[in-house]
Amino acid sequence: MKKESFGKISNGTETNLYTIENKNGLKIKVSDFGATLVAIEVPDKSGKPVDVVLGYDSAVEYEKGNACFGANVGRNANRIADAKCSIEGVTYNLEANDGDNNLHSGSKNSTEKQIWTKCGEDKNSLSFEMTSGDLEQGFPGNLHMRLTYTVTDDNEVILSFRGNTDKTTIANFTNHSYYNLNGQGTGKVFNHKLKIYADYFTPMGSSASIPTGEIRSVKNTPFDFTKEKTIGEDFEKEDQQLTFGTGYDHNFVINGESHNMRKAAKVKGDNTGIVMELYTNTPGMQLYTANFLSNEKGKGDAIYDRRDAFCLEPQFFPNHINEKKFESAILKPDEEYKFDIKLKFTVEE
Repeated sequence: MKKESFGKISNGTETNLYTIENKNGLKIKVSDFGATLVAIEVPDKSGKPVDVVLGYDSAVEYEKGNACFGANVGRNANRIADAKCSIEGVTYNLEANDGDNNLHSGSKNSTEKQIWTKCGEDKNSLSFEMTSGDLEQGFPGNLHMRLTYTVTDDNEVILSFRGNTDKTTIANFTNHSYYNLNGQGTGKVFNHKLKIYADYFTPMGSSASIPTGEIRSVKNTPFDFTKEKTIGEDFEKEDQQLTFGTGYDHNFVINGESHNMRKAAKVKGDNTGIVMELYTNTPGMQLYTANFLSNEKGKGDAIYDRRDAFCLEPQFFPNHINEKKFESAILKPDEEYKFDIKLKFTVEE
């Protein structure tokens, strides 16, 4: 495992960048700043290594940025309506950082902007840990998190989240990587072929992006990815949900039993032939098509704009804590939070 400096953040703390590589040339780079996934390098159909995630070249750029490149977002990913929730009869007020709503737990003390302590490693895995303090983001309890990255010789990248709390709280993390399987900085992803293993999605009630509570069939909608199609195939269709999200920014109900590890998506880059399959054990997964990226300077002087990537964010449904029809991400002191993402990479001609 290679370790190198990733620069100092604004308070002068030195950060590190770690590289894990398997025998096939699959390589990931991870920083202790936010336990951020900085790079995934995959050999394409010609054997050339391709970095398939957007990001920055230093920790201080991640500190300043607000796009959540490679971020491990918690305690609660996605939105909570009216920036408040009730847990065991107590109302907790959160930061309203997305209109009247809370997005990704707020901008203060966010988990992706903190140093995570390296707490374990071997030749193919690396673990980090951090504690989100009681009421630090407005949520109750001291939540201790451990995240392990593993690279297997089957060309899998596995993220294993484990957590426990001393008070009943919310635990709903996700990894917010932006993917472009043609390579970061290569432009639009409209011609990527995507399949999502979800027969239903959760429509929004407005451009505020809060689900209505309905679980709607994807059939005969632009949200039907049950059969492989390009990301851009239905993008320009007149559809109220696409208008609300300014594109795809919606939660899909992953087929199969919640909390069981199962395939959620398969994507293929049209130029490189790189295929990524995503497996997870969460109830839902957000598809986001980088609708708000604009002239963002990234790795190697690349410039990122709208639609230059897609995100697949496994998680509990948006506003789960306030919507009785949705399974909530409540974690109690006698429970362990267990959340996993597996990315499997292959190549097709």
